[in-house]
Amino acid sequence: MEQKSYFLLSFLLLALLLNLSSAQLRRNFYGNICPNVEQYVRNAVQRKLQQTFVTAPGTLRLFFHDCFVQGCDASVLLSSPTNNAEKDHPDDLSLAGDGFDTVIKAKAAVDRDPRCKNKVSCADILALATRDVIALTGGPFYSVELGRRDGRISTKSNVQNHLPHPTFNLNQLNTMFASNGLTMTDMIALSGAHTIGFSHCGKLSNRIYGFSRNRQIDPTLNPTYAQQLQKMCPRNVDPRVAINMDPTTPRTFDNAYFKNLQRGMGLFTSDQVLFTDSRSRNIVNFFASNNTAFQQFFVTAMTKLGRVGVKTGTHGEIRRDCSAVN
Repeated sequence: MEQKSYFLLSFLLLALLLNLSSAQLRRNFYGNICPNVEQYVRNAVQRKLQQTFVTAPGTLRLFFHDCFVQGCDASVLLSSPTNNAEKDHPDDLSLAGDGFDTVIKAKAAVDRDPRCKNKVSCADILALATRDVIALTGGPFYSVELGRRDGRISTKSNVQNHLPHPTFNLNQLNTMFASNGLTMTDMIALSGAHTIGFSHCGKLSNRIYGFSRNRQIDPTLNPTYAQQLQKMCPRNVDPRVAINMDPTTPRTFDNAYFKNLQRGMGLFTSDQVLFTDSRSRNIVNFFASNNTAFQQFFVTAMTKLGRVGVKTGTHGEIRRDCSAVN
């Protein structure tokens, strides 16, 4: 009995510690510090989005990559003179420069107000900017919990095995998301962000040219869609050529991603498996049939994602420059 009580107590303490940081996040954290912070960020994001649409998927992907590696602490924004930061890892090299630039411009907009200068973390600015690109492309506008502080550590080695790959199956996806406190439903809802995403030819060549020893097209791919992809990504094309994740409404945050999965038009194996695997298919069908429900579940999942591994209180810092520790 004593051993069982000890393990129960240990579990409760761990749960308490995990919840402490998220409990310190709150929606009006900067109310008395920088009351107009959300407007400053939104205006900067809107201007950036008018310049290039890549702002939207670039910022959203940046937030995801940040939170899955060491938590939502803006460590992905840090630069290294020796190219040893998170963003130098192969899994992060494809992050769009416009995502980084969005945070830089939003940070500058916030710091122009003397009351706000160096009082709002880069991690919070990234979280707000992410919400804004979602809303500005037709997705839900939701309240963002704030109070994160910025991490001081960013190394390539920390990225290894912390981000999902295009070839992942459902078990691998569920395991990785569960390690961050996210359920399969959360994972599927967050995958819906690919409705405004883009990838590169190098990430899908195996599905359209070399799925098997016979060099066949991946049988889970819609044949017509596969032919379209082959035209956009011919053999020996520059692997950096960009392809929309959603071929139907690539600039609108909607549930078309899930409708595409029903038609065999998921760009990655890790997308299409959400429909081909019977364990997740019903959720895909539900989101495909109900955009409002998808957006509600997406907001819930994004809120949970925004709590992953956050630093609050006396942990971390508020960077003067988002790309360098103070």
